[in-house]
Amino acid sequence: MRYLFFVSKLYGYSIVRPMQAAIRARGDEAAWFVHGVSDEYLHNDEQQLKTAKEVMDYRADAVFVTSNWVPYFFPGAKVQLFHGFNAEKRDEQIGHFRIRGDFDLYCTQGSSTTPKFQQLAQQHGYFRAVETGWPKIDPLFQTDKQTGLRKQLGIKKPIVLYTSTFSRRLTAAPRLHDTIAQLANEGRWHWLVNLHPKMPPAIVDSYKALEGSNLSFIETDNIIPLLKAADVMVSDTSSVVFEFMLQDKPVVTCRHRNPGPHLLNIQEASELESAIDSALTLSPELMSEIRKYADWLHPYRDGRSSERVLNATEAFLKNDYGKLKPKPLNFGQRISTRKKLRYWHW
Repeated sequence: MRYLFFVSKLYGYSIVRPMQAAIRARGDEAAWFVHGVSDEYLHNDEQQLKTAKEVMDYRADAVFVTSNWVPYFFPGAKVQLFHGFNAEKRDEQIGHFRIRGDFDLYCTQGSSTTPKFQQLAQQHGYFRAVETGWPKIDPLFQTDKQTGLRKQLGIKKPIVLYTSTFSRRLTAAPRLHDTIAQLANEGRWHWLVNLHPKMPPAIVDSYKALEGSNLSFIETDNIIPLLKAADVMVSDTSSVVFEFMLQDKPVVTCRHRNPGPHLLNIQEASELESAIDSALTLSPELMSEIRKYADWLHPYRDGRSSERVLNATEAFLKNDYGKLKPKPLNFGQRISTRKKLRYWHW
């Protein structure tokens, strides 16, 4: 089998790399087409197709996608892997389930998404939805919980990972900045800071300026080592919250849009220190709520979601591909896609 990864956002790299490992383990082949984001994150052993013509000649059996679009004319079944969990942002509740007519197969993550996508598949008739789990999560469960990052940084005290979404309405980054600076200066914990790639540069620079013996600002295309190293996360209404919770670890959120008993949610920065203290106690009540919610979100802890995606894709190619209702034509969208890639061969 021959597969293609279509990567148009930085976060796509860490989502599809576990897929690449599973593909290689089967003796199959994978290549990359990177569009709209730097290809500097590709590894030396990863095959890159640099033009649409090369993609057409490659003729993949399936294309794995993490963003919300893919060139419709690329060969192969278009498989949606998703860029994250449904983060319960009010403006994304609809967006997460928006059907744009690009995909043949949706590989869902758990009970939080599977029933809705299977309902939509039956309604529209031109795609399938299969629950597989999310490939990005595989590395969380393929190695020991302890990470080399703690040792690399020489940290013995508890680690707090701070992440934030970029949305101006939802981000807590400006609100928490001064408090995080104060807590880092006091030195009770070591802070790891990783902000969304779309975060305004001024906010990013303000956090970079806090770097010191008790705070490390880390820019990376792979947040998994940070998730594994930290003891507690501080965030807002960001989907990475749920990635962290899958490890049975507590999260402090600031003004989360849909807080529940699985989160320690605060309204003001003055509450942050006591909330972190509470999180680090790992109370049985909180940990029970975390596990209950995580099971609903993504029940798989075996590190084999990539294999399930490949199995689902192979079954789809064998049984359904080319046999479903035609996708909507969307002429305007198709012309726009060809303009983006500067490819006009029909």
